[in-house]
Amino acid sequence: MDAQFDELWRERLEPWLASLEAERQRGVNEFWAWMAAACVAGLVAGAILAARNGDLLFLPACVFLGVLVSWFAAGGRLDALRTRVKFGLNSCIAEACGLHYAFKPAAPARFEVLKELGLLPAHSQRRFEDHFSGERQGCGFDLYEAHLEKRHGSGASTHFATVFRGVLIRISFPRRVEGVTVITRDIGVLNDWEAMGRAFASRELQRIRLVDPQFESIFEVYGTDQVLARYMLDPAFMERLLRLEVALMGQNVRAVFDEHSGEGELLIAAETGNQFEVGSMFEPLADPERVRTVVHELTRVTEIIEGLVKPPQLGEGG
Repeated sequence: MDAQFDELWRERLEPWLASLEAERQRGVNEFWAWMAAACVAGLVAGAILAARNGDLLFLPACVFLGVLVSWFAAGGRLDALRTRVKFGLNSCIAEACGLHYAFKPAAPARFEVLKELGLLPAHSQRRFEDHFSGERQGCGFDLYEAHLEKRHGSGASTHFATVFRGVLIRISFPRRVEGVTVITRDIGVLNDWEAMGRAFASRELQRIRLVDPQFESIFEVYGTDQVLARYMLDPAFMERLLRLEVALMGQNVRAVFDEHSGEGELLIAAETGNQFEVGSMFEPLADPERVRTVVHELTRVTEIIEGLVKPPQLGEGG
């Protein structure tokens, strides 16, 4: 991909980003002008209130409030530019990798199944973005990011806390899949046990012991068919699943094999934080490193997806 990236950078990305640099600089100048005006206005208002009330705390409070308001007001141009740059770069990189990119998925692929089986935590609101789709090794896949938050408190004290931020992956799986096989982590706090209990009871899932004690110490597996689950979860596959976690620079990867519309699917969730971003708008746009980061994030994932769906090689996995 490096040689392909160099050509893509020279011929398409660098000229396009350079054409946006003047707009970026105007946005940055406008931002700092607003911030400076907010500081002056806050100092004046704070000084007046402090003089009237004899309380110097009005001074920093007014400055902070002015800066906060200006931050949102002045950041609009830069936020709009960031969105354009992100969509343009990710679309171009996806095309070079033989994929399709959408800023937001029209319908989050198989999200409800991951939620039903307790592989995603209970949450109050959710957002999805950065949808990559395509085919590897003859198998279609979807990858997108999810941000799940849970509400705490009520009324004026209501706040939302992130309970999951990472990638969700759907892969049409080439090996025979019947029933359901759930691969979760051997750490209870990661799972929505209430949801898992309901789903496991309705689908009649039972605990399945792995043949490799190393993976048994990391994962817990539940399924409808002991023999089929062990067939799919050979040591080579489990090693690839852990390599996916490393490739995603994430943690707590978990997965499920499921049947859908007569085909087998592998669904994966991993906590990765926010990926596929284009960096700060306060730095020059035509910097190949900001683009190379996205390229590496995407190609690492697609390479591991290729590994997950290919048949195990002789001697692989010990």
